[in-house]
Amino acid sequence: MKKYILFLLLVVLIATISCSRKPNYGSPNVDIESIKKSQSLWWTYHNENIILSSNFIALDNLSNRISKDLFLKSLITGEFIPLKLTSTDSIYYQLFKLDQTSDKSIPDVIASVADEAYKNFRIEGTVFPKFNLQDLNGVEYTNENTKGKIVVLKCWFLACAPCIEEFPKLNELVEKYKTRENIVFVSLAFDSKEKLEPFLLKKPFRYAVVPDQKQFTFYDLDVKSYPTHFIIDKNGIIRKVVTSADEMIDALENDVLLNADAS
Repeated sequence: MKKYILFLLLVVLIATISCSRKPNYGSPNVDIESIKKSQSLWWTYHNENIILSSNFIALDNLSNRISKDLFLKSLITGEFIPLKLTSTDSIYYQLFKLDQTSDKSIPDVIASVADEAYKNFRIEGTVFPKFNLQDLNGVEYTNENTKGKIVVLKCWFLACAPCIEEFPKLNELVEKYKTRENIVFVSLAFDSKEKLEPFLLKKPFRYAVVPDQKQFTFYDLDVKSYPTHFIIDKNGIIRKVVTSADEMIDALENDVLLNADAS
């Protein structure tokens, strides 16, 4: 009887240890002690490894899973930086706390980056505002005539150098999907038709270009960073808001289009 009781206790103990043991998500893919002491080293690492708009699995500084909402809010405090873990089964980002040895300029930068990412994240899943747009060729785009289509939307203006630098990459994207009738590429430009037309003769852009959209972009869409890209699904729901072509293309091809084709 005593042996049986001891056996049961051993089984319970093993089960308790197994349940309390956290999954192995991998280790940080960088030496945190080195990058946290240099704003330039950290920023290079962040740009090459962290995409806050992606569908990552979020972990707190104790390796507990948390929501993306809480993860981004934690970054906004400036007390943490995100590091990518070495797991190969999924993308895991973990919070790592900054301390007195950290570069003093990092908290403000990460807080600003996270604040923008959080603002965009909160928009995702909401209905895109009502619109009635006419491009430089007189083609109209409305909520009604784009229903059932994926709308890829870019907000930009002529004086924005990063906006113009994206043109070749975005032109390649339009070319890639030119036979897909269920994808529409539209851009909202601040500038007038008179300024846009001669510029676009020198720098072709294959998106439909809608002029004089500063008010709609700034006030209705609340866009403050440029370029900004929206991906709107066939039901008019915002699926992704990002500030670079690379992030937009990644989200379009690895999330939005896959889900649309599966539905």
